[in-house]
Amino acid sequence: MRAGRWLRWTTRLLATLAALLVLALLGAWLYLRASLPQLEGTRQAPLVSAKVTVERDADGVPTISGANRTDLAYATGFLHGQERFFQMDLLRRSAAGELAELFGPRALPLDRAHRLHRFRARAAQVLQGLDAGDRAFLERYVAGVNDGLQALGARPFEYALNGAEPRPWTAADSLLVVWAMYFDLQGNQEARELARGWLAHDLDPAQRAFLLPESSRWDAPLDAPAVAAPKDVPIPPSAPAWWGSLGAVAARQVAGVGFTDGVGSNNFALAGSRSASGAAIVSDDMHLGLQLPNIWYRLALRYTDAQGRARRVVGVSLPGAPPLVIAGSNGHVAWGFTNSYADTLDLVLLDRDEAHPGMVRTQAGWETPREHAETILVKGAPAERLVVRETSLGPVRLVGAAAYAVHWVAHAPQALNLNHLKLESALTLDEALAAAAADGIPAQNIVIGDTKGNIGWTIAGALPQRDQGGSAVSYPLAADGELPTWNGLLPPERHPRVVNPPAGLLVTANSRQLAGPDAEVLGDGGFDLGARTRQLRDGLQSHKGSADVRAAFRATLDDRAIYVGEWRTRLLAVLDDRAVAGHPQRAAFRQLLRQSWDGHASVGSVGYRLAQQYRWSLHDLLFAGANVQLRTLDPKATVQAATTRWPDAVARLLDEQPAAWLPSGYASWQDLQLAAVDRTIDEVTRDGTPLAEATWGRRNTAAITHPIAMALPALKRWLGAPPDQLPGDGNMPRVAGPKFGQSERMVVSPGREEEGLFDMPGGQSGHPLSPFFLRGHEAWVRGEPKALLPGAAKYTLTFTR
Repeated sequence: MRAGRWLRWTTRLLATLAALLVLALLGAWLYLRASLPQLEGTRQAPLVSAKVTVERDADGVPTISGANRTDLAYATGFLHGQERFFQMDLLRRSAAGELAELFGPRALPLDRAHRLHRFRARAAQVLQGLDAGDRAFLERYVAGVNDGLQALGARPFEYALNGAEPRPWTAADSLLVVWAMYFDLQGNQEARELARGWLAHDLDPAQRAFLLPESSRWDAPLDAPAVAAPKDVPIPPSAPAWWGSLGAVAARQVAGVGFTDGVGSNNFALAGSRSASGAAIVSDDMHLGLQLPNIWYRLALRYTDAQGRARRVVGVSLPGAPPLVIAGSNGHVAWGFTNSYADTLDLVLLDRDEAHPGMVRTQAGWETPREHAETILVKGAPAERLVVRETSLGPVRLVGAAAYAVHWVAHAPQALNLNHLKLESALTLDEALAAAAADGIPAQNIVIGDTKGNIGWTIAGALPQRDQGGSAVSYPLAADGELPTWNGLLPPERHPRVVNPPAGLLVTANSRQLAGPDAEVLGDGGFDLGARTRQLRDGLQSHKGSADVRAAFRATLDDRAIYVGEWRTRLLAVLDDRAVAGHPQRAAFRQLLRQSWDGHASVGSVGYRLAQQYRWSLHDLLFAGANVQLRTLDPKATVQAATTRWPDAVARLLDEQPAAWLPSGYASWQDLQLAAVDRTIDEVTRDGTPLAEATWGRRNTAAITHPIAMALPALKRWLGAPPDQLPGDGNMPRVAGPKFGQSERMVVSPGREEEGLFDMPGGQSGHPLSPFFLRGHEAWVRGEPKALLPGAAKYTLTFTR
């Protein structure tokens, strides 16, 4: 009897718990549903001057139509606020150093580093400098964002998981999003300056010329067939003390740089002489860190301009930033960006002594830095007080016993503006080039093409005005504070240009752009090696009067292993019969190099992975001693940060094999390379994978997730993209890494937007229940483009006064 009563109560308890679980799941689902954006219907919007319609296609891509550009700014803000608010919040907080308020003490290191720049305080100064029309345009966007956020049935789901409340959007926040891109695109220059300074101090002049060259044989500049490579630089008679100093065993215990996935962006413009239509073709794939949702939000805009002309602009916007079409086409001109890696930041060594307490000395003399007390709010912990000391050159950063002024163009009030609107509405190539040079963005390579087949390149965004070029400032520790620095921003009319080159082709991919004297105007803020640029340029040379947008799109998917193929050839020569005798793993390594190789960074290729990892194994054996010391200055300070051209020096040493540069502990240069082979075997099999199964795809597997899933891994299944194996790598046009790669691919001829092609990882929405959360992602993985213009309207939302 008691057993029966116990069974009945147990059954009732389990049923109650099951019902509560169902109710909880139902409540969570209903909450998530309530936070989905509004796709259809009519809304009252007193701020618009006339009716605005938002027509979304099946992928969620909107065509926004209205009477003027300012009304469209409101509607864009409404969509961004509903679809992407949490993403926007992270961007503004990152720039301002306010992430710890959401994520607690673990975000403090980044907040401290970013709060040093006091960008929230600087935003007020920039806003005061905007003219009335630009300020009204920005405020209309802000109103749309906040109306969109308030119109949701529940706050965005991320805040429910985090326990925070979304803070209303402001005009200053939109500027902070632009500064977040300054950090993303130029933030590594501090570590680079420190690394180059340490190396310059440690190396003698001959070693410096050899290990830190200003060009590479791979460079493919816009104004010449090539840059003269430093072949005549002799190998110095001695190596630096740290060269190969840790030895093979110790180097294995030091975390190497590993593969560098985070360099990229390609763009190119084909002149009308190379296209089948006679119009220019512009291609752009901007390479950035990948997460969900995608950084870009696609849209098309239709409105009437101030002259009464009907306008259409299509492309991508950056949620949170001023509501502009960042890259796209307007029917007259098309444009796209890559990071320029111009030298836009100096670390200026400051003198201090007891005779001048509280003061520092710059080149201009002694001064007392202004002090600003900053409060960093920390979730679950007391607030932290940070005192920022600011000199006339910028805030003071302490590195060990040294003090530096961070002199960065991003601090200049003129570095941000809304001149991009002029680019968006340009009718000719000349108008677009002039507008781009005056744009208030991080310095970018921009290529532009027009309907008549003209093409041009310039630097869009803020450049420092240097009297003595940019290269000399790369050595802050070596110059004892007496550095040539810059004063103000370079006037837009002085930005270098290349227009309608005889070859009818312009290609940039983050490497050195110029061989002539204008190269000194830009300096070198961390150029890529140049192999990717050269491969893309050479591959496009075959298109002479026959190119169309599909052929141009295929060029962005070029994953031929031209660069790594040279290392494979060198490696096969090292693995002779003596080297593999008695070493079954080396013998298998050689066989895989020969048989599991198709000349591409293919997901099934073991040979590609082995050749690429071998290159980095050599790096670790030779440079680990330097990297150990560099990372005491900054976690990102490495030889790779100092120069991407180190492989050229290593290749030359392997070819010429000077005895003075052979690290101790190795009987020959072949023994060193075999040690790199053994290290490579250890690296690729460390997780238990058999060598024969260590394919490139196993290493290059997508790990694209929502930021919340990074904090709560249990949600990765619902907030992450599939773990697809991705073809491509760094030194080829199809740049692909697990969390970095082509954030979009766009190819278009201005005036022929109906033929334009586009794809991107992720989808339009950041909400996992949205039908647009991953819509189009699979096509991006496969490299299958969709139409650039939105398709037929499936959902229509209308704003009326």
